[in-house]
Amino acid sequence: MNDEEYLKSLGYRQQLLREMGGFSNFAVSFSIISILTGAVLLYGYGLKFAGPIVNSVGWPIVSLFTLAVAASMAEIASAYPTAGGLYYWSLKLGGRGWGWLTAWLNMIGQVTITGGINIAAAIYLVGAATRIFGLSGDYLTNWYFQLAVMIAILIPQVGINVYGIRLTARLSDVSVWWHIAGVLLITIALTAFGTHHNSGAFLFSYAPAVNAYDASSTLTVSELSTPSPLFRIFPALADLYRAAPAALMFVLALLQAQWTYTGYDASAHIAEETRMARKNSAWGIFLSVAVSAVVGYAMLMVLTWCIPDGDVAKTAADAYPVLYIIDRNLTPFLANLIAVIIGGAMWLCGLASVTSMGRMWYAFARDGAMPGSRMLSRVSANGTPLNAIVVTSILSVLVCVYAAAFFVVTSISTITLYLAYVIPIALNLRNRLPRESAVWSLGRFGPAINVIAILWCAFIVVIFVLPPNELVLWTMIGVGVALAVYWTTTRAAGGSRSAPHPPPGSTP
Repeated sequence: MNDEEYLKSLGYRQQLLREMGGFSNFAVSFSIISILTGAVLLYGYGLKFAGPIVNSVGWPIVSLFTLAVAASMAEIASAYPTAGGLYYWSLKLGGRGWGWLTAWLNMIGQVTITGGINIAAAIYLVGAATRIFGLSGDYLTNWYFQLAVMIAILIPQVGINVYGIRLTARLSDVSVWWHIAGVLLITIALTAFGTHHNSGAFLFSYAPAVNAYDASSTLTVSELSTPSPLFRIFPALADLYRAAPAALMFVLALLQAQWTYTGYDASAHIAEETRMARKNSAWGIFLSVAVSAVVGYAMLMVLTWCIPDGDVAKTAADAYPVLYIIDRNLTPFLANLIAVIIGGAMWLCGLASVTSMGRMWYAFARDGAMPGSRMLSRVSANGTPLNAIVVTSILSVLVCVYAAAFFVVTSISTITLYLAYVIPIALNLRNRLPRESAVWSLGRFGPAINVIAILWCAFIVVIFVLPPNELVLWTMIGVGVALAVYWTTTRAAGGSRSAPHPPPGSTP
């Protein structure tokens, strides 16, 4: 059965252009993971909480558990290669209510991860330009100036996505080699020409640069700040943060790696534009994590090895720690070249994220399950979901206006996406897929891998709503209440827009 026939058996007709091969499918997810974005922008965040050990030990731990999540998702993607991806999986495995919840979590996650990627790129590019051209001025660190730069970055990303999937796919292919070449250049240049090389023992040292309480005692919304409500409600938690045990500091630092490993569900969202989708979408999900794990570890270890004078505190305190390391180890020409390559990688990462985000919202709207469904589900003459791309891109800017801190946006995206990842995995554990439906199968190891994935997702959801990411906790509570009210009221009104409608020929 070919791709179009299999899609029809799932209840959908082919509308998007099926232009992507297996490598391009992998490339989109690999580009969104983008080790030159997440691992670079949050390098200082992880370093200040735990020191070098967050890279030498934390990265492999997060990589291993994330591979369990990716493998569990890949198996389901092989059975259900639709643009809706995760929400359609939950719809098939658990019914309309689970599909609806997964969809909204995934849609929120897609918007916040795109916002996080592009505001990260804006912050980085401002910093890189400051160093390269010697710029100065308080406006350079102003959040709203950075938002303006973010919008300038986003506009061509939207234009390319609207133009068509063929150009997007080609740029995603370029992105893979751009990232790998960038990491190779960083690794070789710092190894051969770096002026600061620390000991092997230094790479595994625990050396926090902040106290957990000092970094977490204030809750900030936009430009308004207040003492942590959570610490007032739970004084014992405040005491724990004041004591700052190594285990607490280490797990808080893991946000650096875990946010990097988000967005690889993109391979599922572009399944209807991928040839041999049942196999290629599954491999795209799994390999994007696996390749990023290896390449990212090499880069992080070399960067940490070359921290100037082994001064963790000074490096973590710099607004751009990776640029600080590179500047003090290499000639200006090499340092500036690497800075430009990293900036290009971040832009390509945002481009791929806009692609995935638009497809997710289009797919849910196609099933008539959200306000504005008719408008959001329209496909342009170029075979792209134009309205969904534009609307979600605007929302990605607005979420950054609300959060006013890069690491808060990253925490929201990490939690919402991993909740969306874990729901279909848990449903699959309960209602196993027919073995013949998945051409990419975990076989008898599937249930054990699913359990590991579920436990890891539960762990990171708890960790990443704790201070200093407390705004995420209250935001998620607000989102939960809003979704519950929306579900209840629309169901009471007849439910015409309360849940995805199973497509013809589908029997969830």
